[in-house]
Amino acid sequence: MVSRWWGLAGGYLFDFAFEEKLLRPHPVALAGKALERWEHMCYRDTRAAGAVYVAGGLALAEFAFRSVPVVVAATYVTVAHSMLLGEARAVKSLLEKGDVPAARDRVRSLVGRDTASLSESEIARAVIESVAENTVDGVVAPLLWAAVGGARGAYVYRMINTMDSQVGHRSERYRRFGTAAARLDDAANYLPARLAALGLMALRPSRSAAVAGIIRRDAPAHPSPNAGVIEAAFAALLEVSLGGENLYQGLAEHRGVLGGGSPPLAADIEEACRLSRMLGLATLCFVGLAGIAFTAVRRRG
Repeated sequence: MVSRWWGLAGGYLFDFAFEEKLLRPHPVALAGKALERWEHMCYRDTRAAGAVYVAGGLALAEFAFRSVPVVVAATYVTVAHSMLLGEARAVKSLLEKGDVPAARDRVRSLVGRDTASLSESEIARAVIESVAENTVDGVVAPLLWAAVGGARGAYVYRMINTMDSQVGHRSERYRRFGTAAARLDDAANYLPARLAALGLMALRPSRSAAVAGIIRRDAPAHPSPNAGVIEAAFAALLEVSLGGENLYQGLAEHRGVLGGGSPPLAADIEEACRLSRMLGLATLCFVGLAGIAFTAVRRRG
């Protein structure tokens, strides 16, 4: 496991240094297109058909592993930290310039909600919520699953997350078909989301009690069992209020109020990005220490 850590660190370093410039076209985008075609072939308005869809996606992940079974490559492909922070800071820059219309357009790269009428504070909230959730989906979870399962673990996790992003919606089309993908994604992110929250508490120990209290109080109101936890943790550390009502294709969805602070501003985006980067590095350190401990126990045993 210790030797595997070097692959994780190398892949994370590639993401830090090159973002996604070496991945043209990006393998995850190609996988998404393949999943779209597979969906057209197997779609039926049933949960059984959704399970078939998931099985096909997992087979595609196995194909990726057999094609490139290298941990450093799998980590680089499945981690998307620098791109996330770059997009968040691009929106922040537009807000600081006072160009709210351009910020509404740019934030679409981070969120799926309707953005046409968002205020400056609502844009900042959208960015921070995306940074929080995607720090788990795009950083902590792939690193942890790669640590546990090597390249195969990283590919399988990324495929699960991609399937959820494509069909795990509560729309009429996917209410039954997307159930398997959504439940599998919830299971895959359950532990990473909570370890990420613990990591934030360790990074800011003076706020750990407040973070734990806000997670217990507010996270259950969020429709996602995992996004609610990490977004509540970010809200507590930034001392802002996240959550609330979002519009998706004109339909309102209430996600609960997370935290009790003031509405976020553009300046809070930078602090969220710093917390996200620190959490990514802390996850690498945690995996390395866990690997050393595991190896020592196994040798003594």
